[in-house]
Amino acid sequence: MAVRFESGKPIFLQLEEIMRNDIAAGRYQPDEKLPGVRDLALWANVNPNTMQRALSDLEAEGLVVTRGTSGRFVTSDREMIESARQKIIKELTDEFVEKCASVGVMPAEAAELLLKRDNNERTENHE
Repeated sequence: MAVRFESGKPIFLQLEEIMRNDIAAGRYQPDEKLPGVRDLALWANVNPNTMQRALSDLEAEGLVVTRGTSGRFVTSDREMIESARQKIIKELTDEFVEKCASVGVMPAEAAELLLKRDNNERTENHE
């Protein structure tokens, strides 16, 4: 899978976001060993130094830990992961509400549409 990067935002920050989202979504489980820097850089088609910077920042944040020569692992602290997940949800919600407001859609109206969409998807998945 090739990663598509946005222009105007540093690639290492975009890599951090991708990895943070993957951890928060459970694609990487607590205490799971992460692929090596070179493997991740190859996957993302970036310089290993760029990937190293993203991982170092995630380590400073506490979502990733280095265990000596064993490599990097997702933190085993489930509360830390849930906190990151909640922060992501809040940021997405704020962005969504802001975009809705820019076209005159109030949060209650957007919530109603989301509930209808969710109900439609549930109905379609049970057929």
